[in-house]
Amino acid sequence: MNEPKIDKDVPHPARVWNYLLGGKDNYPADREAGDQAVQVLPEVVRLARESRQYLNRAVSYLVEEAGVRQFMDIGTGLPTADNTHEVAQRSAPETRVVYVDNDPLVLTYAQALLTSTAEGATDYVHADLREPDAILDQAARALDFERPIALMLMGITEFLPDDREAYDIVDRLVAALPAGSYLALYATTNVVHGERTDQAIRMWNQVEGTTPMTARSVAQIARFFRGLELVEPGLVEITRWRPVHPDLTGEPVDGYAGVGRKP
Repeated sequence: MNEPKIDKDVPHPARVWNYLLGGKDNYPADREAGDQAVQVLPEVVRLARESRQYLNRAVSYLVEEAGVRQFMDIGTGLPTADNTHEVAQRSAPETRVVYVDNDPLVLTYAQALLTSTAEGATDYVHADLREPDAILDQAARALDFERPIALMLMGITEFLPDDREAYDIVDRLVAALPAGSYLALYATTNVVHGERTDQAIRMWNQVEGTTPMTARSVAQIARFFRGLELVEPGLVEITRWRPVHPDLTGEPVDGYAGVGRKP
């Protein structure tokens, strides 16, 4: 199979996020898009950093308290410190993780995501969230769909702007998971910064070739958890989801997060 071509002239969400996190795996178009977003919404840098911290807390909860030993992380992004398998395998070396992303640059760096303990395993699937059946088929190479799996959707559902499509895709993925599995998700909203968040999104959507995105209300985000049992503290602003230091969370950002269990 030929490796997909990297289009350096069109900003890609994974690379823009990498730039906002202070990474170096990005191109001028990504940096320009990131800078434009920061001009309108400086808090987006903090959102990027808080989203990584939420991922770490969610994975730690799922492994240490919920006992999950399998993860399917869709919208992986570029390798950084404390990737899902690193956080999980520190507590449970036997954990198995499948990463999924559609950015060719992530594919190029995928080997960095495949460093696993001897007891566990990691795999990488190059696919788009809009291909849930293909993702599930390929994830079965490393995951046992008879045992609980944590589905991680971190900042990716906003790139499915059509509500019906977004809900159908997440429902399809959750339906394939056995009882006792979990959905961990955070999504962009505009309830904190309002028009400034909307303006940043409009700017992104005006760039030719980018994947359109949308901000959803808290009620719309809650719909992704339909049929699931939300664990405490429920669906909350991202810095409020089980913070390590509750008194030091700082100002809220336009991201809401939750973890739900499939009964």
